[in-house]
Amino acid sequence: MSYNKLLYHIVWRPLHSKPVISVEYERDLYAYVVSIVKGKGGVCIRIGGMPDHVHMLLQLPPTISISDFMRDVKTSTSAFMKKNATKFPYFEGWGKTYFVSSCSEECKEAVRTYIINQKEHHKKVGYAEEMRQILHECGIELDERYAFLD
Repeated sequence: MSYNKLLYHIVWRPLHSKPVISVEYERDLYAYVVSIVKGKGGVCIRIGGMPDHVHMLLQLPPTISISDFMRDVKTSTSAFMKKNATKFPYFEGWGKTYFVSSCSEECKEAVRTYIINQKEHHKKVGYAEEMRQILHECGIELDERYAFLD
């Protein structure tokens, strides 16, 4: 038997960072995403965000690749949001990119709190600035030629 605990912080956004996730219906979207996570054998520790992006802290089994997981999440939620067009009338699709970082057990609570406090955090910081900061903290170099274009 192998032992593992794979925690991930994931951020993704609608096409062109359009603010298409209304506060009124974000819980519907988040509940749908949580059902996808559970269906994959994972555990959603926290999900939240803003009208123009979603953060999630989750645990996934080692048999699931992040790229496959995100493809499935984006595909399924796109269909869900388009089916519920009255709740998400401006949704055109998800951007091509996403951010993912592994998360240690020691950092889990800090990331969970960060997600909980998204609404307060974004009173001071926009999405692009937030992502530049996160990438920098993770040691990931951002290629500005392609930053936040999709």
